[in-house]
Amino acid sequence: MYVMTTATAPLPATAPAPVWARRAAHAIAWCALPSGLWRIAMASGVHVGYSDQVLRDVFDIPGWGIAYVVGLSVLTELAALFPLLLVSDRWRPLHPRVLAPLAWTASGALILVALWQLVVAFTVESQTYMSSGTAQTVWGFAFAPLFAIPALMTAVTWSYAKRHRVASRPGTQL
Repeated sequence: MYVMTTATAPLPATAPAPVWARRAAHAIAWCALPSGLWRIAMASGVHVGYSDQVLRDVFDIPGWGIAYVVGLSVLTELAALFPLLLVSDRWRPLHPRVLAPLAWTASGALILVALWQLVVAFTVESQTYMSSGTAQTVWGFAFAPLFAIPALMTAVTWSYAKRHRVASRPGTQL
């Protein structure tokens, strides 16, 4: 005899994620990749525009700074994979009532982080560590895609919320 419980009950049918939302979710992961590779290159000893003294004094490389920089790259990429949950039709680890507010919170946080990073990127202090204009240009190209993530995440979140809105209305059963 098969007994259906909350854990085994099928999820309510929702419309599949539109193609543009799937592409946007994948683009988020790709946007995070260049900055992560740049950080890993820095941790590996590749000259990325910082002098050896700046790497030692500011970033503690070689030393614990390597773990920090590589760990930050890994965490960034893992976080960039989160939007794939919002477009997946096969795997939903969280209920839409939990996942939608979490996604909106992440979108808001990403917008604030992007605005803060713009402030940091254009301050005099952040530009004095680089040894040349070429290094700053390479750094800019590596980190520029990160600024697309808040808009992409907001679009993916909006698509997810729109598709799951019917199921979350009062009086409907999830």
